[in-house]
Amino acid sequence: MRKVILGLAITLDGYIEGPNGEYDWCFTDQDYGLKEFFKRIDAIFIGRKSYEIMQQQSDSSNGEAIPWMPVLTEYVFSKKLTSVKEGAVLISGDSIAEARRIKSQPGKDIWLFGGASLYDAFMKEGLVDELWVSVHPILLGNGKLLFREQSGRTRLRLLESITYETGLVSIRYSVENN
Repeated sequence: MRKVILGLAITLDGYIEGPNGEYDWCFTDQDYGLKEFFKRIDAIFIGRKSYEIMQQQSDSSNGEAIPWMPVLTEYVFSKKLTSVKEGAVLISGDSIAEARRIKSQPGKDIWLFGGASLYDAFMKEGLVDELWVSVHPILLGNGKLLFREQSGRTRLRLLESITYETGLVSIRYSVENN
C-alpha cells in the first residue's frame, strides 16, 4: 500500500504560513532534499487554497510552482471548486473514502501538500503514514499553525534528521498509531 507523506516547511514555533498567508520565510537557496523526495512520489493530495496558490505561483513562474517538481497526479480536495486544470483530479465527495481508495491503488507514495484542514482531517482518520517537516530557523509569532488540537496523542518514530548549514533541520517521522 502507498504511504501518505505530510511534507512541508514549518517555522520553529510551529507555523506553516504567516498571519497574511505569507511563506516568504521559506528557504529556497537549495533543494533541501526535495529532489530525493520527488523520486518517492507520483501523486499529490492538495486542498483548494493550496491548489489555487500553486496555480498562481505556476502562472507567474513559467509553469513551475515548486522548483524541480516532476509531473505528479494532482488530487484536489474541494467542495467549492467545480473544475481543475487538465490532468488534475477533483475530489468533491467523501474525501476520506477517496483518499483511502487512492492510497490502496498501485503506485509510489503520495505527498500530502496542503492545506491545514486537509491534514487535520487526514491525521484524525489515520491516513498519514509519515511526517517530513523542514524546520526553518525563524519564529513568526503568529500565523497558521501546522497542527490543530487533537483528541489524543500520536506517537512518532524518527526515521531521519538532516541539519543544513543554513540552520534548517529536515526531520522525517513514521506515524506509529495508524
